[in-house]
Amino acid sequence: MARGFNSVILVGCLTKKAELKYTPSGLAILDLNVAGSDRIIGDDSQVRDIAWYHRVSVLGKQAEYLADQLEQGTMVFIDGRVNYRAWEQEGQKRSAVDVKGIRVEVLTPGIRKENPTVADSLGQPRLTNALNQVTLVGNLTRDAEMRYTPNGNAVTRIGIAVNEQYRDRSGQDQENVHFIDIQVWRELAEGLADLGKGDGVMVMGRLVNDSWQDQEGNKRYRTYIEGTRVETLTRGPSSGGAATRSQPAQSSGASAPAASMNAGIDTVQVDAQASQVSKLDIDEEFPPEEDLPF
Repeated sequence: MARGFNSVILVGCLTKKAELKYTPSGLAILDLNVAGSDRIIGDDSQVRDIAWYHRVSVLGKQAEYLADQLEQGTMVFIDGRVNYRAWEQEGQKRSAVDVKGIRVEVLTPGIRKENPTVADSLGQPRLTNALNQVTLVGNLTRDAEMRYTPNGNAVTRIGIAVNEQYRDRSGQDQENVHFIDIQVWRELAEGLADLGKGDGVMVMGRLVNDSWQDQEGNKRYRTYIEGTRVETLTRGPSSGGAATRSQPAQSSGASAPAASMNAGIDTVQVDAQASQVSKLDIDEEFPPEEDLPF
């Protein structure tokens, strides 16, 4: 397995005051609901601001230190990682993907002359011109799946496993594996269609929460990375043990027109159908995960 890399950078504002709670063992957990907008160019070349809402958890002494500083509307910078959790409920597999905050800094509007926030339909503040950036390195858990939308755009979905090594309080080496879904569009999607289970990739993109109703009318949720750049890892000692293809897909890097490689907080080009993100209700019901490990 490729040595994992897992980084999330968010710049947004709090939709409500941060909530501090404690586990039975006394560990402090600070829950943040962070909101912002991604600037998207659709198929019609029109610029749209697409809202995003993400949950972030901060642990330990930092959680206690920040608790009284993070009020509704506070602008924050978050350096963290994507966090995958899995459990069983009533005999069914459940899973969730959220963000674990490693570092949180309070921001000021700075050089922004206009009001940096807007109110959503619930009256919650949301930061405009925000930042939502994810970088992952991992291995595919299944073969890439490509299809075409009715308007002829290619879309490819892959799942990757990102390993995380750490040392617990007793000094023992431990490993967690985070299972993350990736979705890419257009020429980038076609360039990745031949990737197979076990291949190593580096993915850059934006964290997306999606929701829908299933055939029984139940509300379902999905959290994934909308990839704007994907690079395949090569075999050999320099790759950290990645078992990947020696010939990367030609359209998986900077040549892919589906992404602005210097997007930063400005503009990312994606299919408009991929950009309908919904505000998450505070609800732990997520779709059961597939049998991902390989």
